[in-house]
Amino acid sequence: MDSLDWRALSQDELDRAYNQAAYAHNRDQMLARYGARSEITRTLRGKPERRAYGDSAIEKIDIYRAAMKSAPVNIFIHGGAWRIGSAADCGMFAELFNDAGAHLVLPDFIDVESAQGELGAMVAQVRRAIAWTWKNAAAIGGDPERIYVSGTSSGAHLAAAALTSDWSDHGLPRDAFKGALLCSGIYDLEPVSHSARGKYVRFTGQSIRELSPMRNLDRLHTPCVVAYGSLETPEFKRQSREFAEAVAGKGLLADLIVADGYNHFEIHETLGDPYDVLGRAVLKQMELRT
Repeated sequence: MDSLDWRALSQDELDRAYNQAAYAHNRDQMLARYGARSEITRTLRGKPERRAYGDSAIEKIDIYRAAMKSAPVNIFIHGGAWRIGSAADCGMFAELFNDAGAHLVLPDFIDVESAQGELGAMVAQVRRAIAWTWKNAAAIGGDPERIYVSGTSSGAHLAAAALTSDWSDHGLPRDAFKGALLCSGIYDLEPVSHSARGKYVRFTGQSIRELSPMRNLDRLHTPCVVAYGSLETPEFKRQSREFAEAVAGKGLLADLIVADGYNHFEIHETLGDPYDVLGRAVLKQMELRT
């Protein structure tokens, strides 16, 4: 079914194809493990610095600092079907980045249901968090010439939507970011709008055009690593392949990684392991080693 046009899928098939839980029966265990591992990280390494990047209560970032000054910075955008997730549950990645000499920035942002279904509100906050980090990189001990963006699942969509937007209104150059790692993302919202996700996301023709990274590749100026697991849903795999092909057409595909034997939630966790799929990929991209 991986190669089928999404229009040929039944409604049930399309709904399942945009529901990772249907393809990963260990989802709840994995989500619990993210939180537990992140709490262990904070116990061992201390709490991150918490800073505001905007005016609303949710617009805060966690900063896990490396010991070195003028360190590269990775801004990780969390996933969660646009509905759940937090910076706190991604603290488990700090050890990899900090030990390799990089700062890790984890933004919190509004969820789509609190935003009355408006994905644009989420993208706007993610953009503000990224722009704040770029503008304040030196002040937090980072190198503004070595800022990377990463994200998994809906976080990959939000990161890609931010990277395919016009940064001039934030005063950033179009090539502000050294690279991006995008894993298990959604890059065209049209098929998603016909799935069960349309019950809690307000899709319109305008939002589909403006917030689909595939439809705004003329504004992409960041080299991308695109990754997904072989055990993910057919649509997540198709979207990743097609996005990678389109990015390659612009000469900006740094790598396409297909992780054999990993589902959607398992591949996400590998970002915290320097010897596993995403950890190895991000260290290579940032030219770091632990």
